[in-house]
Amino acid sequence: MATVLSVHDRRILTAVNSGASSLSFVGSGFIVLCYSLFKELRKFSFKLVFYLSLSDMLCSFFNMVGDPSKGFFCYAQGYITHFFCVASFLWTTTIAFTLHRTVVRHKTDVEDLEAMFHLYVWGTSLVMTVIRSIGNDHTHLGAWCWAQTGRTGKAIHFITFYVPLWGAILYNGFTYFQVIRMLNNATRMAFGMSDHAYQFDSRTDTKALNRWGYYPLILIGSWAFGTINRIHDFIKPGHKIFWLSFLDIGTAALMGLFNSIAYGLNASVRRAIYERLELFWPERLQRWFPNSSRYRNQQQQQSELISLKIQDQQ
Repeated sequence: MATVLSVHDRRILTAVNSGASSLSFVGSGFIVLCYSLFKELRKFSFKLVFYLSLSDMLCSFFNMVGDPSKGFFCYAQGYITHFFCVASFLWTTTIAFTLHRTVVRHKTDVEDLEAMFHLYVWGTSLVMTVIRSIGNDHTHLGAWCWAQTGRTGKAIHFITFYVPLWGAILYNGFTYFQVIRMLNNATRMAFGMSDHAYQFDSRTDTKALNRWGYYPLILIGSWAFGTINRIHDFIKPGHKIFWLSFLDIGTAALMGLFNSIAYGLNASVRRAIYERLELFWPERLQRWFPNSSRYRNQQQQQSELISLKIQDQQ
């Protein structure tokens, strides 16, 4: 039944938001820490993942703070959250663009586009955040700092966040589809050749790209319930569905965690962690992990999608 949320319901949603945002903050912060500590990860491909994780970390942090009863602080928190959440899904489009330009179009100039990426991501996020302030009712705050009050504010919030979000989802999905189709065609050609080593490499590339093909689903899973909830709230203002709000807040706050696992915990990061652990593990403990070195060597044979494709062509 659609009703106005009670104080108890709001407390539950606040706890869900804080818990899920904390997980995202830890996950994305871990990727930022790995990039800072491990020099071998500071390649252009992982630099984009670093910017994505940094945006997720700041989005999660400001999503955990903010009290609707504290006026200006709440609005500032809401706008900052909006800025970094928009930046987060925009960085995923730069990763998809880089992969497509490198693999499909065979271009080697992606590193020269870094300044354009920053202008595109931070500039667009700033414009969307400024436009978001139009139509907001500064005399009344709702239950959430990030949510808009007033019909005009809700419409502008939808236009400045959910419209670009679903545009990014469609772009990522189309881009990864083209990349995967090209690699699948290359794999079929490889199987017609007698070079078994090349066949193995092609199967490895295709397996990795198929995994990347699921990445647009992260944004869909994170924001599908939020989109439905915003539409419902616009049609029936003042009425809330608790379970829909629960799923909206929980899945959206977990976006940073999902991104850190999918984009950040790749073979290069795992290999760097294993190498550091083996330096500090006592010899008697290494006997309990006899497969660690073998695992590391196997991971070195796998393609790293963007980074290896770029290096091979350069």
